[in-house]
Amino acid sequence: MSEEFLNLNINEIKECLPHRYPMLLIDKVKDLKLGESAVGIKNVTFNEPFFQGHFPSRPIMPGVLIVEAMGQTAGVIVAKTMQLENSGGLVYFMSMDAIKFRKLVEPGDVLNLHVSKEKSRGNVWRFKGKAYVNENLVAEAVFTAMIVLEDKDK
Repeated sequence: MSEEFLNLNINEIKECLPHRYPMLLIDKVKDLKLGESAVGIKNVTFNEPFFQGHFPSRPIMPGVLIVEAMGQTAGVIVAKTMQLENSGGLVYFMSMDAIKFRKLVEPGDVLNLHVSKEKSRGNVWRFKGKAYVNENLVAEAVFTAMIVLEDKDK
């Protein structure tokens, strides 16, 4: 029996996440295995709003946004696994550990965000993420997030 992997385009990602421009930081998700892992894709372009100030003479993607993109990839894993598309649910970071930035990410790079679940209990999930440009590891982190469903009666 072969494993089924899902691939999501930007419209399917928008069904899973509440983020919108300029904070939606993933363009595609591939190789999503429900409840386990996925690879988020971020095409880094010079048109990103953060490049105006980070840094004008040497544009590099802020490390915190690389970790955010990992978190958004994790959010898609959770949403698809728990069938939360269009639910209004939010995923909040609870902790970030073992964060390391290894190389700069510049306009023209394609970030491959490899995210896998380490464990989950109820609405709390722990993930490990590694970001690559080509074959080069550029960042890594371990993070925990909580899924909060919107109260429709408010």
